[in-house]
Amino acid sequence: MKTLTVRLPAAVVADLETESRERHCSKSDIVRERLVLAARSRLPAARTATIADLVGSVDGLPADLSRRTKAYLRTMGYGRKRPR
Repeated sequence: MKTLTVRLPAAVVADLETESRERHCSKSDIVRERLVLAARSRLPAARTATIADLVGSVDGLPADLSRRTKAYLRTMGYGRKRPR
């Protein structure tokens, strides 16, 4: 496993410590459980639903832009050095 250091508000740490003592497990175990549950609860459909009203709202773009992104960016001059 990799190690990750995070800073949490005092109230969150107090809750973690309380739960850790009650459950007789480490604070890291509790944080891992919560992160796994949060990752599982995210549904791909929910993410796309938040931007569904924006899909197709930009006119004038090529139909195959998602397949040929790099080619279109090159033709537009992205990635080239510009004079200062």
